[in-house]
Amino acid sequence: MIDELYTSDDELLELEALKARLQAKQRELQIEVNSIQVNHRSVFVAGARPFLMWVCGLGFLFAFVINPILQWLIPEQGTPMLPLNVMLELTLGMLGLAGLRTIEKIKGVAK
Repeated sequence: MIDELYTSDDELLELEALKARLQAKQRELQIEVNSIQVNHRSVFVAGARPFLMWVCGLGFLFAFVINPILQWLIPEQGTPMLPLNVMLELTLGMLGLAGLRTIEKIKGVAK
């Protein structure tokens, strides 16, 4: 579709540059929204990430500490299985975002 509308190399380069500027603007606006959410006083706005991290942390505590102890103490009693792959994916994603935040602080860009 784009090849039909833009045939010269200059037009294609201009289109690619425009797409890159639009994507950069979108990322910039998302960062601004995230900053507003994090600095909000209400826990319902700023507390989603900490809540998810606590849920994942408690889930890992149960899966790797409490559940094995329960299986050792009461082997005949079955224990529930947790979706560890989903919790791990969520936790690693949030830790990755925290790593980006650390890089921002090191560079002096963070507030």
